[in-house]
Amino acid sequence: MPVTLGCESDRQSTPEEGCGSTARAEAETEVLLTGDQIERRVRELGEQISRDYAGRVPVLIGLLKGSVLFLSDLVRILTIDVEIDFISISSYRNRSTTSGSVRLFRDLDSDIHGRDVLIVEDIIDSGLSLDYICKMLLARSPRSFAIAALLDKRVERRAEVPVDYIGFPIPDRFVVGYGLDYRERYRGLPHVAALDAAELSGEEGGLT
Repeated sequence: MPVTLGCESDRQSTPEEGCGSTARAEAETEVLLTGDQIERRVRELGEQISRDYAGRVPVLIGLLKGSVLFLSDLVRILTIDVEIDFISISSYRNRSTTSGSVRLFRDLDSDIHGRDVLIVEDIIDSGLSLDYICKMLLARSPRSFAIAALLDKRVERRAEVPVDYIGFPIPDRFVVGYGLDYRERYRGLPHVAALDAAELSGEEGGLT
């Protein structure tokens, strides 16, 4: 089973606006990954994780809020018992690009000392946020530590450590859907899509 001594990720946004309708969101986005593609890949990841952790009960740690749909679908595929916990951080300050600083909003409820830990993340971008989380959690002496990420966007990666389970590499686009948001909109899209540049044109720092 993979044991990782570091990691990478960051969030694409933080809460600011209410959700827009699905019809409006679909009109403003370009589909990159269909729901069927995601379903097939999540199933493959679940089967691989079940094999790797056979006979163990890992703690799956979801990074709020974007990983919730990925984590939920993944757990339903797994054929092993697991425990679930959540952690919440942000490094975006309501922008579409990372601020470079990390804030912890919610820590774990679980004691992970001596446990098999699997971080479940929606997207890896610069790597600053997940690097922060990994250092914090590794200090608590888990038995093993690994990372599963649905999306890997390798743009200006600033914390370069391998991830154990990757769903899809994606291009340098700001993506939404399947749990990922822009100002709390678009999370409910059943696919992953690139947001229309016009939606982000007024954002400080530009697009990621």
